[in-house]
Amino acid sequence: MYVTDAIVLTRFDYGEADRIMTLFTPGYGKLKAIAKGVRRPTSRLGGSLEPLAELRVALARGRTFDVVTQVQVTHAWLRLRDSLESTATAWYLAEMADRALEERHEADGLYLLLRHSYELLDAGMEPGRVARWYEMHLADELGVRPEVDRCVECDRMLEPDEEFRWVPPLGGVLCSRCPGPPRERVGLSVDALKLLKAYQRMDVEALAALRLRPEVEREVEGALRDFLRISLERDARSLPFLDEVRRGT
Repeated sequence: MYVTDAIVLTRFDYGEADRIMTLFTPGYGKLKAIAKGVRRPTSRLGGSLEPLAELRVALARGRTFDVVTQVQVTHAWLRLRDSLESTATAWYLAEMADRALEERHEADGLYLLLRHSYELLDAGMEPGRVARWYEMHLADELGVRPEVDRCVECDRMLEPDEEFRWVPPLGGVLCSRCPGPPRERVGLSVDALKLLKAYQRMDVEALAALRLRPEVEREVEGALRDFLRISLERDARSLPFLDEVRRGT
């Protein structure tokens, strides 16, 4: 038996009344667990084992899956669920964490990052900025921090009066002197480069107060999404739904 904090990343029904979940824990990393009988009306676990909340979970080690024996909700983040865009963003962040993690590898830093992102969404911070802040620091946790100060090809400091290109396969920004791979390079404005630097260096409260042009935020959104798609070698399945929600909003 052991007890740990956990956030539910994914879940699916199994058998007649069970449910299998992917739990993200600070000390044990990502793990699979089964909640037996949780879908029965009389189950003591059913109302507590929900995503988008921080739980205190007691588990028993099993052969294939660890077994959930007790659950207590420690942080429900109920206001996060009042906004469909915040909820869709939270699912996107959970999916990115799931894709970035290996099972049974300690990931305290990434756990705290996801937890703090949920707190920010619950506090009402603009979901797009929470997502960009999370994406940039997720790259840090994975050891693939984007280079935004020097050219990724020649290592020369970038000058504010030159043209920049964003090249995710090379790891960041390419200066005007270096050709780079023709199919992968995308123009990057000076304002977008400044915002990328801000997401790396500024605390999240200061980011929330920035006044930004929508086109610059969209440019940085596309840049970071492309960067993580290359780093994780796949697209996020939750993005089409998130984008549809945002268009509707």
